[in-house]
Amino acid sequence: MLTAAVALGAAQFVAGITGPLGSPVDAIGEVAINHTPIPLKEFAIAHFGSRDKDALVTGILVVLVGAAAVAGALAVRRLWQGLAVLVLFGVVGVAAAAGQPGTATDVLPTLAGMATATAVLVILTRSVRAAFGPASPTVTAASPTMAGARGTPDVPATPDVPATPEPPARLERPATMTPDGHERPPGSSRRRFLITAGGVAAIAVAGGGAGQLLLGRFSVASLRAAVRLPAPAVAVGAVPAGVQLPVSGLSAFFTPNSQFYRVDTDLVVPQVSPDSWTLRIDGMVSRPVEITFGELLRMPLTEADITLVCVSNVVGGPYAGNARWLGVPLASLLRRAGVKAGGDQVLSTGTDGMTISTPLQAILDGRNALVAVGMNGQPLPVAHGFPARMVVPGLYGYVSATKWLTRLTVTTFASQRAYWTQRGYSAQAPIKTESRIDVPKPLAQLPAGRVTVAGVAWAPHRGISAVEVSVDNGPWRTARLGAADGIDTWRQWMWPWDATPGLHSLRVRATDGTGDTQTSHEASPVPDGASGWDSVVVTIT
Repeated sequence: MLTAAVALGAAQFVAGITGPLGSPVDAIGEVAINHTPIPLKEFAIAHFGSRDKDALVTGILVVLVGAAAVAGALAVRRLWQGLAVLVLFGVVGVAAAAGQPGTATDVLPTLAGMATATAVLVILTRSVRAAFGPASPTVTAASPTMAGARGTPDVPATPDVPATPEPPARLERPATMTPDGHERPPGSSRRRFLITAGGVAAIAVAGGGAGQLLLGRFSVASLRAAVRLPAPAVAVGAVPAGVQLPVSGLSAFFTPNSQFYRVDTDLVVPQVSPDSWTLRIDGMVSRPVEITFGELLRMPLTEADITLVCVSNVVGGPYAGNARWLGVPLASLLRRAGVKAGGDQVLSTGTDGMTISTPLQAILDGRNALVAVGMNGQPLPVAHGFPARMVVPGLYGYVSATKWLTRLTVTTFASQRAYWTQRGYSAQAPIKTESRIDVPKPLAQLPAGRVTVAGVAWAPHRGISAVEVSVDNGPWRTARLGAADGIDTWRQWMWPWDATPGLHSLRVRATDGTGDTQTSHEASPVPDGASGWDSVVVTIT
């Protein structure tokens, strides 16, 4: 385990020089994410939420610790077996790093970790043997004197044949003896082992810490802080009065950037410099276009309030958020490149290699589809796609919300499939009409009397026209809606309930702007979003 720790420390140190994508744990984690079955991914998102990546890294480290313990036990008996386990894990790490988007140098951290670990395993194995090995001498060649000492009778030499002198007995010096043949002081070998082990642990901590500090060089936080967003050419203005209802515990109308949900496949958040960022538009276009970040900011910008929803959001789940976005209309960028006839898909690509397929019609039908550069009045947070990302209202994020955007390819659904559609998700994925109860919380205990039931409902690009609440499967009661801020955002709702003592179940459903009411049919997020009615159980005392 000490060997594994120093290997990770050395790898982290070298990754601090070459770049964060080379970390073996992160590289293996990315491979695990890309090859994990969809049901297991949905389980992780549902049960670990935004901590799903932490859970994955913890699992990888637990496996490494277990494998390291086995390798150490093998090495003490036969060093080559422990080294073989070490090499096996090193090969896996190199293959994982080589398979990720990046450069050839991304394999160097793992190679450095392997080389360091090999030397450390040999040193520690010898130290363990010296500290805990056998204390009695071993005779490898017997002399007559030694033979006699063991009780074997001496054989007299034949007078006619000169006796050949026997070589002196050769003893293997026990681990408890010094080079000059004196007994070591009791416990000295074990002290040496502990000193060696402590030194190795210190090296592991120092390497990992230094690597973490060096990784700060790759952060683009300071570059983001220096970005000054221009005023929009098309501004939204102040939201209508009454969009925020006066209910404690109700989701804020605008989700703060720090609380906005994050779901993606990246263990390491991409750090993209706006100075080197470009957006390429190609495929079925008359003239491919490449745009720099500076050019993007000089274009007429549009402001839009849009609610985003992740397809992994379960009924009543947290993976929905509302923000004010600032960006360049996607339709104008595509028209600049000249879209050819026959295309029906825009395949967008992020710097992390993620591909997302968006129906071309959804971009060109007049909705506020943007290449966004701002979120809630600030440059995009790094974790949410800085310097630029896609935002398309009305579609789940896996078909609309590419972060760290770097390429738009006009193509067809028949010829190219994106990351999630390759894994069984639907190519077309409009957000379903949904509603959620924010207060009271599940299993809450409340006093009898007037209780406010409240939450949010959304049907982006269709809007919400009504919300209803039912108690204990009784009749549906109409809730009060907060003011509407267009059809692309969620709406708050509240309903006063005269609660009586006992155990009660509350349910909610919404009706969108087209007149369609949220279905009661329960479906999982795969392949095109969850459905059903959100409900909570509370106790009234």
